[in-house]
Amino acid sequence: MTKRFLYCWFRHINTDWIVRCQPALADEALVLATPRHGRMIVTALNQIAQSKGILLNMPVADARLLVPTIKVQEERADLAGRLLRQLALWCIRYTPVAAIDAPDGLILDISGCAHLWGGEGPYFKTIIQSLKAKGFDVRGAIADTIGAAWANARYGKIHPIINSGEQRTALLGLSPSALRLEPPTLHRIRELGLYQISNIVRIQRSALRRRFGEGILLRLDQAFGEKEELITSVVPVEVFEERLPCLESIRTAGGIEIALQRLMEALCLRLQKNGKGLRTAVFKGYRVDGKIEQISIGTSRASANVEHLFRLLAEKIATMEPDLGFELFSLAAPNVEDISAEQESFWDAAPGLERSGLPNLVDRIVNVVTEKDAVRRYLPAAHHWPERSIRQAVSIRERSNAPWSDAEDMPAFVLQQPQSIEVAAPIPDYPPMHFRYRGRLYIIAKADGPERIANEWWLDGSPYRDYYALEDNRGARYWVFRSGDYTGSPTRQWFIHGFFA
Repeated sequence: MTKRFLYCWFRHINTDWIVRCQPALADEALVLATPRHGRMIVTALNQIAQSKGILLNMPVADARLLVPTIKVQEERADLAGRLLRQLALWCIRYTPVAAIDAPDGLILDISGCAHLWGGEGPYFKTIIQSLKAKGFDVRGAIADTIGAAWANARYGKIHPIINSGEQRTALLGLSPSALRLEPPTLHRIRELGLYQISNIVRIQRSALRRRFGEGILLRLDQAFGEKEELITSVVPVEVFEERLPCLESIRTAGGIEIALQRLMEALCLRLQKNGKGLRTAVFKGYRVDGKIEQISIGTSRASANVEHLFRLLAEKIATMEPDLGFELFSLAAPNVEDISAEQESFWDAAPGLERSGLPNLVDRIVNVVTEKDAVRRYLPAAHHWPERSIRQAVSIRERSNAPWSDAEDMPAFVLQQPQSIEVAAPIPDYPPMHFRYRGRLYIIAKADGPERIANEWWLDGSPYRDYYALEDNRGARYWVFRSGDYTGSPTRQWFIHGFFA
């Protein structure tokens, strides 16, 4: 697929924003200024000020001589950078790849996107008119290369869309300034009387390199498509993502469900073709007012089953607030895993943990209950101490090489961390006569033990434990242990670790 780029040039981005915030300045000559060497210097200006002869880097005092009624405001630090980032994020509704080209441009990789709007013409018109409706003076252009789109947006005078493969022809008649060259290089080019790019390309590359350096050759190759130019999107691009623009804004739950169904079918088809299943999915609705509503799900195992995944997301549609309506929907799978064709083909017939009913139920519970880790699965771990002998599974399909303990004297409920108790016990190896736990005294009637459990020597060198099963005078049973040899400080040595059923 041929790469296509849309470049947006915001000619007066800072002053456009000021006018948007202060509409009373719309018909006034406006400049932004900053102190430099003891004078206020113009750093940004609107179209009205420019038409009256005011220039960038002109002293404000000189600008006042040209336009006595000029409005001057202090420059705001990094205003253009923050505006460009917000505009780039807004453009994500039209393409997943939007990059900032400081100080006043955006680069959109629109490859494979324009057909969703009926072609590049309607697509271009929609984006540019939407930006102008926001109050920005913007020029745009589409081409196969970033360099050609940049040049046509800033210097082109014929048509904003350069047909695929025609960027060389379209650029030859433009000024060398359209090649994004450094000012000293441009100055030397003009001194030689080279006023069009066509004059430059007639010169041998070795002569261009010798006179102007490698930079001019790089810019020519990038503009003509002979060298690839990479950009970094403001939002990382999801490999598996589907997008659906709307001819009219969608406000009803039924309309959102239809969009979700179409996106889910397209996304799962791509996943199946690549032998993948998703573990997380994010469904976004881009509102007319610029805000984004989103819902997300997670699955206990990788899946590309349309019906199951659609049901999980559909249960959350009610939380999406459409307001004036959604103009675009997207569905992305940021986390995917390999999945076998057999797993999906026998979706309803797999045995045990592979049986669809269990993971489907787990997924629905997890995505409805807001509490984190509402459903957990545990696997055995190769450790002796009880609190380390199990671990939480990453997924419902995960297996462990360690065997489950076959100990029959373990209590039904084991604390995650042993808790200190006060004990009265004969020494050295007798069980407690009574202990105090959380302020309550427990009198021991029966006891069994000790059973010695030692930690692995290579971990932390912790002392061994002597475990006792105790029964109090009311028939309740407890699992306690003494840590290491008796030292005469039983309060710091004894712990309760579990409760028998």
